[in-house]
Amino acid sequence: MIRGVYPVIQIPLDADENIDQKVLANEIEWLISKKCAGLVLAMVSEVMRFSFIERRTMWKLVLENLQGRLPLIVSVGSESTAIAVNLAQLAEADEVTALMATPPAAFPAPENEIYIYYKSIIQSVNIPVIIQDASNYMGQPLAMSLYEKLLDEFGVDRVLFKPEAKPIKERMQQLQKIAKGKAKVFEGQSGVDLLVTHPLGLAGAMPGAEIVWAVIALWDALESNDLLKAEQIHVLISKLVVFQTSLDAYVAVEKYLLVKQGVFESVRQRGPVNFKLDQETKNEIDLVFEQLLALLQ
Repeated sequence: MIRGVYPVIQIPLDADENIDQKVLANEIEWLISKKCAGLVLAMVSEVMRFSFIERRTMWKLVLENLQGRLPLIVSVGSESTAIAVNLAQLAEADEVTALMATPPAAFPAPENEIYIYYKSIIQSVNIPVIIQDASNYMGQPLAMSLYEKLLDEFGVDRVLFKPEAKPIKERMQQLQKIAKGKAKVFEGQSGVDLLVTHPLGLAGAMPGAEIVWAVIALWDALESNDLLKAEQIHVLISKLVVFQTSLDAYVAVEKYLLVKQGVFESVRQRGPVNFKLDQETKNEIDLVFEQLLALLQ
């Protein structure tokens, strides 16, 4: 059963912008030590800036380091159905636990074409597929009728959801109404929406890796109904998320904090990028980060 906090791995890069395998191995061990439920390769892993071959290399490296200790979910979202299906089949053959897919963004398509895209991915494999609506930084929100058609055809065990379109709470309520409360849904906003979505039947959260220990603490507090502690943690997580205004900003902040914690050696991203942290912003992030550490330590 896929449940709990599954952080999205950040990909460390060497001076040639290739995957730094040693640092990646260290990151995986660090995440395992934080008691994650599983790991994910997805948008903030910069997967869209890696080639088809590199994406497979990436998940095979993670699987090699995991040695079966945790489940791995892999994003196969692509700009064509054919590429997504091919990635999905290879990922299943390599024995990942589940898949996740964003819709195409460069070539916006009508709802029926998006339905065919997702249906093709799901039919091509036997493992669960998470429908990721990443419209907060790419494309248009997915139609609720799309969710309904996919659930009707494949059921709640084959089709899972990571809805990120605004308003989060209201759209999740609609989704659970469609699924009669049985939809398996993951929060995908670094934990900032956990307070309002956890009561609606969340299966888990998929934050970035950089403060996964804080999101796990928040998740555990909500699971045990310790709302006071949950609110204290949530306030500080929300202050950090304020700095993550785009996909590049998410990656920049996450890599900065991984360097700060000694997990990464560099904040390198594959370019071109449209966001870089200035010193003033770093100082503000440092202040909130230290407050979060103090609260949880």
